[in-house]
This record gives sequence, structure tokens and C-alpha cells, in this order.
Amino acid sequence: MAGIEDIMLSCEERMTNTLSALQNNFASVRTGRANAMVLDRIKVDYYGVPTPINQMAGIKTPDAHMLVIEPWDKSALGMIEHAILESDLGVTPNNDGAVIRLPFPSLTEERRKELAKQCKGYAEEARVAVRSTRRDANANIEKAQKNDNLPEDEAKRAEAEIQKLTDKHIAQIDESLKKKEAELMEI
Repeated sequence: MAGIEDIMLSCEERMTNTLSALQNNFASVRTGRANAMVLDRIKVDYYGVPTPINQMAGIKTPDAHMLVIEPWDKSALGMIEHAILESDLGVTPNNDGAVIRLPFPSLTEERRKELAKQCKGYAEEARVAVRSTRRDANANIEKAQKNDNLPEDEAKRAEAEIQKLTDKHIAQIDESLKKKEAELMEI
């Protein structure tokens, strides 16, 4: 029954990829602390090529509320500063001609709640993706049952396994959300 194994592997891989995407989304949500990962989504128009900041500059965290971006090509300072200003990061860069400093002020209670709401949205998207994967896998099992004469007890067992995978991944999503919310509400 290689068909069922393939369906199960594909299902688990898609659910795991959904979790990875959720972690990346959570990493891009800034908490009160400076974290270089908030810059990952910002692309700089570097001579006509959209380039991630971390590929054109060293990023340091001298303290919990400051990022320092030191471009390897000093002529890129203005381009990096412009990209940060255009982004939805909500931080004003300080350009001193050699490096760009990004001060991260402590979050207000209202902003923390907005970010927690955004994280809940990301988690719900991930839950929907996991359930969609479950639906696709169950549909593939039904097809195998009709086309490949898969025995009904095998199909039921496979569907039960898929449900266990779904429950496991949704629990991991909920746990990740709980951790991120705790991190956001920490002062």
C-alpha cells in the first residue's frame, strides 16, 4: 500500500511546512525587544535588485532595544534607510553616515494587543491550512478506495492517522501562539 504511505508523508510534510511558515510569521512580529528577524521581510532596491538587508549589511544587537545595521557598501545606507521607512516596521531609523541605528521603544499596551491580535490571525490561517491538508489527504484516500480497490478498514485506519496528525499540528500551533502572546505581553 505505497499509496497510503505517500498520502501520509505528503500530508505530514505539508502540515510541518505550515508550522514553519507560522514560526516565520511570528518571528516577523516585533516584540518590545530588538530582533534582527524583523528585518527579514524588508527588501532594499539595491541597484534594481530587491535584496534582503541581512545580505548587504551586518546586523548587531548592542542592547535589548537597539539594532545597528552596518552596510558593507556605505553607498547603500540611504537605500536601506528608505526601505525601512517605507516598511510597516514602525521604527524610525537614525542614519549617522556610517551605520543605521534602529531604536525599538517599549510597546504600549494598545500596540501589544494589536500585535497579539495579528498573531491570532496568523495562527488561525495556519489552522485552516492544516485542516485543508487533512481534507485533501482524506479526498486522496477516498480516491484510492474507489480506484485502487483500497479496503475500507485500511481507509478508515488512514483517516484516523490523518486526524491524529491534524490534532498534533493544531496543538503545536496553539502552543506557539500561547508562547508568542506571553512574549508580547511581557514588559
